[in-house]
Amino acid sequence: MWQNLSLRARINLLLALLLALGLAVNIGRQVAEAGPRVQAEDQSVIRLAREFIEMIVADLNEAPDPDARLTQIARDLSRLRHVSIALKDAGGNPLTPPRPDADDDARGPPAWFVSLVHPEQTAVSVPVSIHGKPGALVITSHPNDEIAEIWDGILTQLEVGSVIALALFLVMMNVVGRALAPLRSLAQMMVELEDGHYQARVAPGGAPELAAICTRLNHLAATLGEAVEDKRRLAERAVSLQDVERKEIARELHDEFGPYLFSLRAHASALAKQADGRVPNADAVRKHGSAMLEQINALQQFTRRVLERLRPVGLAELGLGQALESLSRLWRESHPDVAIETTISPALGVTGETADLTIYRIVQEALTNAFRHAGATSINVVIEPVDQLGRGCARVRVSDNGRGMEPGQKLGFGLVGMRERILALGGTLNVISGEGGLTVEALVPTAAA
Repeated sequence: MWQNLSLRARINLLLALLLALGLAVNIGRQVAEAGPRVQAEDQSVIRLAREFIEMIVADLNEAPDPDARLTQIARDLSRLRHVSIALKDAGGNPLTPPRPDADDDARGPPAWFVSLVHPEQTAVSVPVSIHGKPGALVITSHPNDEIAEIWDGILTQLEVGSVIALALFLVMMNVVGRALAPLRSLAQMMVELEDGHYQARVAPGGAPELAAICTRLNHLAATLGEAVEDKRRLAERAVSLQDVERKEIARELHDEFGPYLFSLRAHASALAKQADGRVPNADAVRKHGSAMLEQINALQQFTRRVLERLRPVGLAELGLGQALESLSRLWRESHPDVAIETTISPALGVTGETADLTIYRIVQEALTNAFRHAGATSINVVIEPVDQLGRGCARVRVSDNGRGMEPGQKLGFGLVGMRERILALGGTLNVISGEGGLTVEALVPTAAA
C-alpha cells in the first residue's frame, strides 16, 4: 500500500501521523500526571481538615451545649468541597445525616478514568469526647471535583489540540502541494517528450532543486529537439545526396561507358569484317586493335574513379596507411602549395575494416573541408591509439591553419553525417575552431574494443 502512494500522499500521511502522535503524547502526559496530582490534593485537604477539626474540638467541652455545638460543627464542615465530615458514636453509628451526592454532570469523568486516577476514597477519624462520652468525626475525601477539573482540562486540550493539529495539517498540506506541484508538470512534460513533442516546456517553480530540474529538463528537451531535427535534415540530405550520386554515376555511365562501348563494338565489327575477307589487312587490324586497347584503358580508368567514389581503392588490400598516403598524394597534386603531413602511430595495430573505413572517411571529409572552405596552407593528420573508458580507440586529429568557423556556424552535413556514424559505433567527434584554424578530433572504436 505504501508503495502505491504518491510522494505528496506519503508526506501528508507522515505529517498527520506526527501531529497525531504529538497530540497523543501530550494527552498521555496529562493522564499520567493526573493520579499524583489528585493524590497530593487529597492528602492536603485531609490534613488541613483534620488540623482544623482538632483545633475546633479542643474547646468543645467549654461550650454551653457541647452536643449541639458538635452537631453544628459537623453540619458546617459537610459543606466543604473536597471532604465530608460525619459524626459517629463509639459504635460507629452515624449521628448526622450523610452528605447528599451531587448530580452527575453530563461532562463528568467516565468511571474508567476515575478508577485509573483515584480508585479508593481516603477516610481519617478524629476522636472527640463530650463529658466522657466517646465519639469521632470521620473525614472522608471526595476528589470528584478535582478529577472532573482534570478530565475537563484533558477534553479541552484534546479539542484545542485537534483544531490546532488540523489547522497545521491543512497548512502543511497546502505548502507541500505547492512545493511538489512542479512534479506533475515534469511528469506531463516527460510524457510529451516520449510522444515526440520536443517543443514542450515546463515553467520552473517550487523548491530550488525542483526549479533546477525543470531548467535542466527544458534544456534536455531543446537539445533532443535539435538532435532530432539534425537527424531529419541529415536523413533528408543523405537521401538527396544518394539521388545526386546515383544521377552522376548514371550520367557518367551514359556519357562515358556508352560511347566507349559503342566504339568497341564498332572496332570489333570492323575486325570481324577483316576476318571474313580472304586476305586480312594487317594495318587495319592493327589500327582497330590499338583503338580497342585505348578504349579498354579508358574504361579501366573510369571504373577506378567510380569505385574510388563508392569505396576507397586499395584500403582493404594495401591497408589504412597506404590508402591515406594515396589520398594525400592526390590532394598534393591538385594543391601543390598546401603542405600535408600524415602521421600514423606504429602502436596503432589492427583496427578492423569498419574502423579503417571510418578513419579514412573522417580524414577525407576533413581534407575536403580544409581545401574548399578554410584556405589553409598547412594540414596535419595524426592517428594514434588511446584508451577511452576501458575501450581501445583510435584518435584521429586533423588540424589546419585556415580561417576556422564563424561564431554560431553549424557543422556541414558531411561532418554531421560523420558524427552520426561515429556515435553509432560508440565513438565521439568534436570540432574545435579557433584563431589558429580548425581541428577535427574523433575517437573511433577499433577491433580491439
